[in-house]
Amino acid sequence: MNFEPLTKELKKEKINTVIINHNGKNIFEYYKNMKQKEKLHKLNSCTKSVMSILIGIAIDRQYLDTIHTPVHHFFPEVFQNQTDTRKNDITIYHLLTMTEGLNFPEFGEWNCFAPMIYHHNIVKFVINRPMEHPVGKHMNYNSGCSHILSSILQLVTKTKTEDFANEYLFKPIGIKEYTWYLDKMKINKGADGLVLKAEDMMKIGQLMLQNGTINGKSIISADWIKETTKPNLMTYDFIGHYGMHWWVNKIDERKDFSDDNTYYFALGFGGQYIIVLPVKNMVITITSDIYSDSLKPMRIIRKSLFNGT
Repeated sequence: MNFEPLTKELKKEKINTVIINHNGKNIFEYYKNMKQKEKLHKLNSCTKSVMSILIGIAIDRQYLDTIHTPVHHFFPEVFQNQTDTRKNDITIYHLLTMTEGLNFPEFGEWNCFAPMIYHHNIVKFVINRPMEHPVGKHMNYNSGCSHILSSILQLVTKTKTEDFANEYLFKPIGIKEYTWYLDKMKINKGADGLVLKAEDMMKIGQLMLQNGTINGKSIISADWIKETTKPNLMTYDFIGHYGMHWWVNKIDERKDFSDDNTYYFALGFGGQYIIVLPVKNMVITITSDIYSDSLKPMRIIRKSLFNGT
């Protein structure tokens, strides 16, 4: 494969790293400079997809019974004063699919993200938002859902999310260096707080590609990976469908979803990506500083590797 055109495109942009792994071997590595190779990169919303993995591990290890457990079970003090009883129907599943129904305008001139991250109690801030849609009927991007998942994980495991991740995910797949930022209540930020090396982002992608198994050891169930990467809900035309904290799209947009025409990815603000293409046995990781157009790296990759589809 000739990567010269891709390299030329990457050099024009504020793209820091690109790694392409095919059949278990890195066939392409690009670094804006060599410092980027060892740098810990802020994953932003790619953190959400790691949270999905951790929830799956928590279920595998019986810290959680089911994704259909109502959220009020974990935060009775937050829900007890809610006047809209529809909120009692919100479950872990609805957090994972962002179909909880809350009014949460994360994008646009007025957004919920900035006031949320500075709030002293993020769970309370999110749950206090008014209902806008029936629970389970409409996907609206809501970073608050991801942070509530981290809060739930810390409650049921009685340890920090990062410590749980280190024991059951990071150490087993060989991730040694990381940072995971905390909120004001010492809860690891489930929406955007994880910081990793590019090569360690690749390890997460490889775990997903290999159906939860690394070196013959099962880290997370294959069934969880299959369920969380299904194209459950169409979201935004320019991104695609949403599973359970993973984005899902078609390789060839002119065709229907099939095993041969599906890829899924983690996406973070500024152009951070973990892209998994099972049909090609390929994983691609990207870190960028393109905060004006987070989707630009994906367009470059699609043009270079997806034959322009």
